[in-house]
Amino acid sequence: MKKIYGIFVIFTFVICIFAAGCVGTGDSIDGEKVLVVGEMWHVSSINPGDGHDSGTFVTEKAIVTETLVGANDEFELTPNLAVSWAKIDDVCWEFKLREGVMFHNGDEMTASDVKASLDNTVRFSPNTAKLMSYDHAEVVDKYTIRIYTTDLTPLVPGVLHYPDTAIISNKSYDSNDYFVNLIGTGPMKVKSFNEQTGELVVIKNTNWWGGDPGFDKMIIRGYKSPSTRAMVIENGDVDFTTDPPYSDIDRLDALPGIHVERCNTSRIYKLDVNLAHEAMADLNVRKAISYAIDRIGIVDNVLYGVGAPAGGVFLPSMAWSNKNLTPYSYDPVLAKQYLANAGWTDTNDDGYVDKNDKNLHVKIYTYTERPGLPPMLEAISANLKSIGIEVEVVIMESSAVNATMADGDWDLYLTAMNLAMVPDPEYVLKSWYTTTGTGNKSGYSNAYVDRLIVDGHYICDLDERYNHFSEIEWIVYNELPTINIAYYGVAIVVKDTVIGYKFDPTAHDYRIDPFMTIAS
Repeated sequence: MKKIYGIFVIFTFVICIFAAGCVGTGDSIDGEKVLVVGEMWHVSSINPGDGHDSGTFVTEKAIVTETLVGANDEFELTPNLAVSWAKIDDVCWEFKLREGVMFHNGDEMTASDVKASLDNTVRFSPNTAKLMSYDHAEVVDKYTIRIYTTDLTPLVPGVLHYPDTAIISNKSYDSNDYFVNLIGTGPMKVKSFNEQTGELVVIKNTNWWGGDPGFDKMIIRGYKSPSTRAMVIENGDVDFTTDPPYSDIDRLDALPGIHVERCNTSRIYKLDVNLAHEAMADLNVRKAISYAIDRIGIVDNVLYGVGAPAGGVFLPSMAWSNKNLTPYSYDPVLAKQYLANAGWTDTNDDGYVDKNDKNLHVKIYTYTERPGLPPMLEAISANLKSIGIEVEVVIMESSAVNATMADGDWDLYLTAMNLAMVPDPEYVLKSWYTTTGTGNKSGYSNAYVDRLIVDGHYICDLDERYNHFSEIEWIVYNELPTINIAYYGVAIVVKDTVIGYKFDPTAHDYRIDPFMTIAS
């Protein structure tokens, strides 16, 4: 009887393990190669139309959907679901589609599907429509579509590299346009999504036009804390994750069965400056802050070499970047002189600069999800204190930061922003530095810059276009509505059983490589 009871307990225990989903990473389950990914954000949705970076997630990380246009490591546009494109006239672009591409439900992708998908994109994302001046699309034949714009714009192919424009079947929605299931063309297709836990399970698309993916199933779970991401890869709970605390990188890399890849990506750490505040509106104060920051020390000692000091907005490797812009030097003496030029001096020898009996007090925010931000903010705070600025530091999760800063009670905001979702300089410069730009957190307004960006929008010759926008980059480099700190590096942490991964520098954070595989 005891023996039977013991067998029953063991059997029950085994059943509980499988019911709880406690399957080891990289395991072969009935011959399947399963990849478990520790994502850096909570996955709240897989509907590309509801925001929250869902379009980026399902295109680059879940690799369920694909865009018409791709990009190579040099940020040059390449064929993807579209094999070629041409400008027909000032307001019309023609795209030839790849033949034989199948949606996950077995339907072939045609020009009618692409038109419906683009129409949905611009309906859900007016900013995307505005970016490429979208008017309407027209089906020419089964594999040819024309996109008409409201005016001349060279940005159309670049915008169609943006993950939010990925092509999805109209059958992803019901007759009332309610999202029911994500049907794309990518190397993986959705098996299940748990809205409560945020866990997404995708399986191999055996009819993918691009070839045979190297794994059969991928499970993606979100871990917002960098420390938690380090723990789950170390404990063997995931096979692949990114950006643990940078102080843990060497330790993780030295562990048996784990290795770390340091990769450069198209993202920048920057300080947005609240120009609505009197002190921050003074260029002398902004210059003082910039010269007070030890960028080399931050990259070496805070980011542990994962990144590089930043000069202009764009990485020097980008074809359109202004190559003459170098990082502001670390010069506390010059920084103090700029403060004095603005009337800020230490009149009572308490170590803080003051004016009209008030200390120069700076409130700086950042968020926790990206591991470089909190320690970087502490280093910047120490730099500013060393020249006599009184600093208040606020660090919280990104959602809480946005809500807290809404009242305008902030001076500087340390963030990490992508530079090449659309591989063209207009995308960033228009958003961050025009008076009405959607990403203009600083409240910067320069009529000359506004006019330059409008004029640049219509320049089609790439050399002329890049030279034109490099002048704008030079202006904002000198006027400092944002203070550039460092170009972003990403740490990819993977188990040694995961082989063949190739990093894509054009991705938002990282792109899952469908051809990497898991050693048996």
